Amino acid sequence: MHRPASGVWGLTWVLLSGPLLWSIAFTLVPLAMLITFSFVERGPYGGIELTLSGESYRRAFEWLYLRIILRSIGLALSTTALCLGIGLPVAYTLASVPQRFKTPLLTLLILPSWITLLVRMYAWIILLQDEGGINLLLMRVGITTEPLPLLYNTGAVLLGMVQGYLPFMALPIYVAFEKLDRALVEASMDLGGSPAQTFLRVVLPLITPGIWAGVVLVFVPSLGEFIIPDLLGGGKTAFIGTLIAHEFLVTRDWPFGAALTTLLILVFAGGLWVCMRARAPGLTVRR
Repeated sequence: MHRPASGVWGLTWVLLSGPLLWSIAFTLVPLAMLITFSFVERGPYGGIELTLSGESYRRAFEWLYLRIILRSIGLALSTTALCLGIGLPVAYTLASVPQRFKTPLLTLLILPSWITLLVRMYAWIILLQDEGGINLLLMRVGITTEPLPLLYNTGAVLLGMVQGYLPFMALPIYVAFEKLDRALVEASMDLGGSPAQTFLRVVLPLITPGIWAGVVLVFVPSLGEFIIPDLLGGGKTAFIGTLIAHEFLVTRDWPFGAALTTLLILVFAGGLWVCMRARAPGLTVRR
């Protein structure tokens, strides 16, 4: 009786050994190195010197860098809010259309993700520049007589972020709508509930897990994004992702870059904790 059990456990450990070793080698070890680098000093020519120091964290909390962190959090929150505001009706529409239309519409939603992010951002640069298609259209219809500054600002960065991360918000909510029991909605309407009351008291609590999944999938990567702010922002406004890349690749201040990255990971963890705490009440079914 015990031999099959031990054999099963042995097979389980064999199957798990690959992912475990991969996680240790490429997640835990780099994370440990990163945290270690954040507590040492910068070498005279870049890199690190193995001298224990907390100077990098002291610098990270200077107002100059703290403002960049807060600006990045604000950008991530704005991106998440706009993706939610757009993704919720998009997901509802996808779940409500007849079956024969769902596959084409889902393909249209996912299709931009098949194109590399770099190409999509250069496409936005072409559209938003002074001689781009959007400014030419606005001048042709008479809305403006000169090109508007649509590129290399926070608005352009936010536009690129929303376009890039919208599918990650819409798809989890769409799945939640698909799993929704329509009989509950019909029962609410039969009992005199208005469409607004039905949505707020019946539909919204049931799709809350999908909403929180989308929030996590958008907020976490958008907080550390550096390609979109670098291309569409033109380097005029610093965000935490671009600052970390600059510290590692340009100034070669690895301890300071590691400290900023560690703080960013802590913000990630805090955001995930808030999402899980907020999501927990939605998982309780009240009778």
